[in-house]
Formats: sequence, structure tokens, C-alpha cells
Amino acid sequence: MQKALMKSVAAASAVLALVPSAARAQAPSDIGRYDWGPHMMWGGGWYAMIFGPLFMILFLAMLVAVAVIVVRGLGGPWSGLVSPHHPVASRAPLDILRERFARGEIDKEEFEERRRVLGE
Repeated sequence: MQKALMKSVAAASAVLALVPSAARAQAPSDIGRYDWGPHMMWGGGWYAMIFGPLFMILFLAMLVAVAVIVVRGLGGPWSGLVSPHHPVASRAPLDILRERFARGEIDKEEFEERRRVLGE
């Protein structure tokens, strides 16, 4: 009984394994499936392929623009053309000369001579 059951199961599984192959052998072939035809690229042809690179460049440009806007927004206000790292020259030359004389970098004679030159 067990041998007969085993033979029946083996036969049934062999039939089930081979039937899909036979069914696929009867199906029409896909030889012309990827030929040139109106179903590809909107029926127009290769010129529609230009949209891929254009949209990629557009996407990257938008990504860079968003990054720049975010970085500038997080950076705080910008005060104008002068960078905050460069000091603004607001001191007069005579004030600088007086500071140098006060620090002892120049003597009285040099101070008087340079003051006379600056006064002219």
C-alpha cells in the first residue's frame, strides 16, 4: 500500500512539474516584442531620451539652490560688502601716530616730523 502511494505521489509530482513547461512551449514567442514600434518612447523615437539628462540636471540645480538657501538662512544676516573679519579703518593717521608715540615705538623727534608731514 505504501509503495503504491509513493508511486502515485511521484507520478503526480512529475506531471505537475512538467505541465507548466509544456504549457510554456505552446505560448507564442517574444521574438518581436522589443522591436521598434509605437509602444516605445511615446511613439516618437530616440529624441525623447533628451528629457532624462535634462531632468537630472534640473534636479541637481534645484538641490544645490536649496542647499545654498538653507546655508545662508542658518548663517544669519550679512552686513554688506565688508567681511566681518576685516576691521574697518575708522582711526585717523594722527591717532595712530599718537598711539605709537605713547607706546614708545617712536621718539619725540620722529613724532614731530611725522606729525608735520601728516599736517601738510
